[in-house]
Amino acid sequence: MENLERIVVVGAGIGGLRACEELRREGFAGELVLVGDEHEAPYDRTPLSKGLLLGTRKVESLALASPDRLEALDLDLRLGSRVTGLDADGCRVLLEDGELRYDGLILACGASPRRLPLLDGLPGVHVLRTIDDGLRLETAIDGARHLVVVGAGFIGSEVAASARKRGSEVTIVELETTPLARAVGPEMGAVLTQLHADNGTRLLLGVTIAAVERGADGDSALKLRLSDETQLDADAVVVGIGVAANIGWLEGSGLALENGIVCEASLCAGPPAVYAIGDAANWLNELFDRRMRVEHWINAGEQGRHAARNLLRGTAVPFLGSNYVWSDQYDRKIQCAGLCTVGEIELVHGTVESGTFLTWYRHEGRLIGALGIGVPKLLMQSKALIERRASWEDAVEALGSGST
Repeated sequence: MENLERIVVVGAGIGGLRACEELRREGFAGELVLVGDEHEAPYDRTPLSKGLLLGTRKVESLALASPDRLEALDLDLRLGSRVTGLDADGCRVLLEDGELRYDGLILACGASPRRLPLLDGLPGVHVLRTIDDGLRLETAIDGARHLVVVGAGFIGSEVAASARKRGSEVTIVELETTPLARAVGPEMGAVLTQLHADNGTRLLLGVTIAAVERGADGDSALKLRLSDETQLDADAVVVGIGVAANIGWLEGSGLALENGIVCEASLCAGPPAVYAIGDAANWLNELFDRRMRVEHWINAGEQGRHAARNLLRGTAVPFLGSNYVWSDQYDRKIQCAGLCTVGEIELVHGTVESGTFLTWYRHEGRLIGALGIGVPKLLMQSKALIERRASWEDAVEALGSGST
């Protein structure tokens, strides 16, 4: 695209950084501004619930790019800078301390943890999104005899697994009767539920927090009463009930906002040269012929590169994301690709009882999704088949021959 002198990227996570890298790789030599509300340079969030809590990863190892690499990108890096609005007609991003004019804009503004009003702001209650959150939680787990995790999604499950490995007693409180059913379907959700039980984590399902009071000693200990009258004493509580896209600052901008920033298949957000990526992007995914908003690390990075190419080249190539995600829990690696809540499910490798298996999801004669535990090679083969829209028969044949 001609006349691109300054490109602004809002959001200094994996998606924003990959967009900047791709812009430079594609030959953009103009001014490139990367705005982030945290004070840290771009870092990897995925170990926060795993390696950081387990003590196997240090903060300094989380950086996504070395100082030399960042310098080579020649960025105007605006860290600790909060965006307050967007004037799309005037091509201006509004900041607390000024504004930025742009010729091209990539919105990688991410998401923030949802909170429970009953618990919000109380000592001993944690969410997990940033390095600071992770460090506070690591300290809390070290001193916690009993940790309560509210929410049994991927983040809540990973925190629970890490805390169990560190010796804490852990209870998960989950509103749904089957954890992760919205992500992997009820059958596989039940399998992942058993994984917690097998590792000594207590699960209380179909309940929520009804009341809370501080411990009598005045420290951070909490007494929780659940909706079924169960009483829990907690030294620390982690709220992991999902995230909400950071789009409040875009109200009145003219962008369509509905479950994120509404985008075309190309990730264009409506106005010319404005794109949205990552947790905040609600785009038409033509691979599955449906709108999607995906909150996974791999997706954000891939979308960052894709949006950068479309912006710079002036193209409208659709982004065909396969919705790949992995989760390390206890001693298991869980991987998913595609849509795991659609169609019929079939076990195609291993056994559930062994804890090492691959399941496929069939919809309208096509392999539409895959979930595997302990089978990374087979899962990645399945991902490739999903991405090429393989029929069920072709996928079965490819699995049997060991090729994709």
